[in-house]
Amino acid sequence: MSGVNSVVLVGRLTRDVEVRKTASGISYARFTVACDRRYSGSAQNNGAAGQQQTADFISCVAWRQRADFLGSYGRKGTMISVEGSIQTGSYTDRDGRKVYTTDVAADNVSLLSPRSSNASQGTSYSQPEPQEMYPASSEPVSADEFNTGPTFDIASDDLPF
Repeated sequence: MSGVNSVVLVGRLTRDVEVRKTASGISYARFTVACDRRYSGSAQNNGAAGQQQTADFISCVAWRQRADFLGSYGRKGTMISVEGSIQTGSYTDRDGRKVYTTDVAADNVSLLSPRSSNASQGTSYSQPEPQEMYPASSEPVSADEFNTGPTFDIASDDLPF
């Protein structure tokens, strides 16, 4: 029997995305997505009844063109969709302790446009038009190189979580 390792996240970037390079020159970007999570409150949860809300902060990593794309357009507070898989790893820190990590390896990344109603609520980032999303160069760049998928016009209020 085989398992399935598939993740879909929709949330907001917690900071501007920075791109780094490996020793062999491959681009990668580590970023965190804040995803809202609602749960039912009860008398046992601080005495509050009804819907409660918290956020999960999910570590993600993107490679190559996806990393370059996010480095150019991924800004703090931007609504983002990430599709990928969970990957685990470990490393030894400076004190010699083994540290275990869990990240979402992004296979597909989309920046989601804020609704015009959100602009009045303090959303200062607006997604560039599609023709501005790709870097200007002497060679044409196809959308397939970025593998960003479709964009959606949704607000966090439209999400079921």
